[in-house]
Amino acid sequence: MKTLYIVRHAQASESVSPDIARPLTANGMIDCTRMGRHLASKMQGIDLILTSHAERTQMTTQVFCEQLKLDFFSIAKLDESLYESSPKHYWDAVKELPENIDAVMIVGHNPSVSYFAEFLTHDEIGSMPTCGVIGMTINVATWAEVGKNTGKTLFYDSPDGIMGLKND
Repeated sequence: MKTLYIVRHAQASESVSPDIARPLTANGMIDCTRMGRHLASKMQGIDLILTSHAERTQMTTQVFCEQLKLDFFSIAKLDESLYESSPKHYWDAVKELPENIDAVMIVGHNPSVSYFAEFLTHDEIGSMPTCGVIGMTINVATWAEVGKNTGKTLFYDSPDGIMGLKND
């Protein structure tokens, strides 16, 4: 049994160029802190965090690490293939994970993260809101076996959802 958490980065600035350098907005930082705190009880034993090398995904990962009491520098791995990519790049990254890793968080970009979550769970995710998180179990012995419909959703949370508001 493997556990996978798929995260869309928090809200990022629209006014910074190039795209890869866009930092989180103040609201993005607040949402990220709130979500990390909320998820601390749901996300136990994360072994690795794969994150796109974009500024906004790295900032989201750092805030989550702070809230989850994880050391960013020892647990996070930058993966350039997750930036401006397709769901296949996310799938390839998962299939290449070492077998001694049981719980992974991936922090990336829409629409790829939404499509990838739907591919794995066959749930209707729609467009994942900024800082949205889907947790799933995958009943496989090895990451290489992960494929279509192998995931079972544990939860799907968003900043608005945990505050009783409608998702973006």
